[in-house]
Amino acid sequence: MRFIIFLISFVTLSTFTYAQDDFLAKQYFADGDFEKAVVFYEKLVGKNPRRTEYVQDLVSCYQQLERYQDAEEFLNERLKDRNPYPTLLIDLGYNYNLQEKEDTAQTYYDKALDIIPKNPNYGYALGLQFQKYSLLDMAIKAFQKSMELNPALDFNFQLARIYGEQGNVEAMYNSYLNLVIDGKTSKSNILRSIDDFVSENAEDKNNLLLKKVLLERAQKNPDILWNELLSWLFVQQKQYNSALRQEKAIFKRMNGSSTSRLENLGKSALDTEEYEVAKDIYSYVIDNTNNKITQLDAELNLIDIELLDVSNNQLDGIQKKYDALIDDFGYKSQSLQLQVAYANFLTFKKNEPAPAEKILKNSLELPLSDRGTAYLKLALGDILVYNKKFNEALIYFSQIQQKLKNDVLGQDARYKVAQTSFYKGDFDWALTQLKVLRSSTSQLIANDAMQLSLLISDNSLEDSTQTALKKYARADFLAYQNNTGEAIKVLDDILENHKGEKIEDEALLKQAQLFEKLKKYEEAQLNYQKIITFYRNGILADDAYFALGELYRKVLNDPLKAKEQYEKIIYNYQDSYYFPEARKNFRILRGDSIN
Repeated sequence: MRFIIFLISFVTLSTFTYAQDDFLAKQYFADGDFEKAVVFYEKLVGKNPRRTEYVQDLVSCYQQLERYQDAEEFLNERLKDRNPYPTLLIDLGYNYNLQEKEDTAQTYYDKALDIIPKNPNYGYALGLQFQKYSLLDMAIKAFQKSMELNPALDFNFQLARIYGEQGNVEAMYNSYLNLVIDGKTSKSNILRSIDDFVSENAEDKNNLLLKKVLLERAQKNPDILWNELLSWLFVQQKQYNSALRQEKAIFKRMNGSSTSRLENLGKSALDTEEYEVAKDIYSYVIDNTNNKITQLDAELNLIDIELLDVSNNQLDGIQKKYDALIDDFGYKSQSLQLQVAYANFLTFKKNEPAPAEKILKNSLELPLSDRGTAYLKLALGDILVYNKKFNEALIYFSQIQQKLKNDVLGQDARYKVAQTSFYKGDFDWALTQLKVLRSSTSQLIANDAMQLSLLISDNSLEDSTQTALKKYARADFLAYQNNTGEAIKVLDDILENHKGEKIEDEALLKQAQLFEKLKKYEEAQLNYQKIITFYRNGILADDAYFALGELYRKVLNDPLKAKEQYEKIIYNYQDSYYFPEARKNFRILRGDSIN
């Protein structure tokens, strides 16, 4: 019994000691303390001579300490083993290379390559070892030689990566495409790899090379894959008309099985404000689909594009389009998006909330899922808020919040409770809701919640009567009702009668956004510059810099000044919500390749 206990204790202690040696060796190695690391690796190799990772790290320690003779003796001893691992030849060659004995090093590299004809399966390990030491030409030889000797082996993925490291982009593209056409990997995996080399610039050398390679392959073998990849390339370059031509070809060759690719292209065009080509895409979808819901979505997208720049005398014509869609699709649970779009149009464009409210209340009588009901109630709540029926709107929002607590729709509803309470002047209740939302899973909701929360708390502390805050809430509500001119006047009142108060920068920012809506770009520009000048250390400085950058880039056509604004965010506001987009836009304006 004592012997058994002793044996268990001994094994446990040995295991603990081994684990400790392993940990310390790796830790010292990672810290660059090779003098200490080498001691532990020598012990580990002595106990585990076949563990290749210990062998590799011990050799690296010797080399880092310039103990090349020790490394050489150690590797030669390992090579005397029965069936030594052939990568040791590369390690020994590299050890000579570090001593500037290139000819001797090459001798061992060649010996490693000579093993491949005897066993092509070693090509993978040898190729990776060459790659580890940045001996890329040798790695290519190892992979290619193995593939020639054993056609069942496929190292195109490894070759593609090496070609990319060498800057041989055309060869890299071809290797990746070989993998796709042979069915060795998915198209999405290859696109992720190629994406690192493609930019938004259609004239970029890498972009032109990919286009050339794809067109050459399409001519030799008219596979639909090449159309799909060309379409992807054109989307990266924001050449949506060219992408549409490819998508039409794909759709026809697939016998019109689905318009989903065209719908995705339409969404991409909309997101990048390429409205004319988006109209062409959605018109094509309408003409070529038998799916009624797909048709409806396309029709609604066309109306949304039309509403982006519409005059009051055109609204009746658009209403007739909605009426025609209602006649065609009816009031059904499958066409909720139509009912909501029509209700929003009547409310926010025609200032007719009463019929809009009736439409959505009738729609709530349809057989609906919980999410469908929430979708309708959110839209109905917005319309009730517009019509100053705050308490009724709060009931609907609260119902959604209770029903879908952990859903984004539930979080959206909670934000709308806070926003509606803010419009009402019930700032304490608004703050209660916003505190919960500051940790929302939706970054947009969390950011909006943070902004409104800070607005309320900062301006409640300074002014116990909350006079300026009440004025701001009124201006915000007028803006919500699209009563832009009146909202600007209320903000003028704040800027004139509450100078120096914390709310001043909020009023300047809100007013600038409303000026932009009215296309009064010089006034907007002046407001943003005031925030930057007088509130450089305030919480809205990054908002002003980003908004001014966008104004210079999109409207005023001054890329140099736009770049300056984005640069301020990059260097001074790294924790800003706008940081990722500012960095991307800055790099585009600077001429960098953006993936």
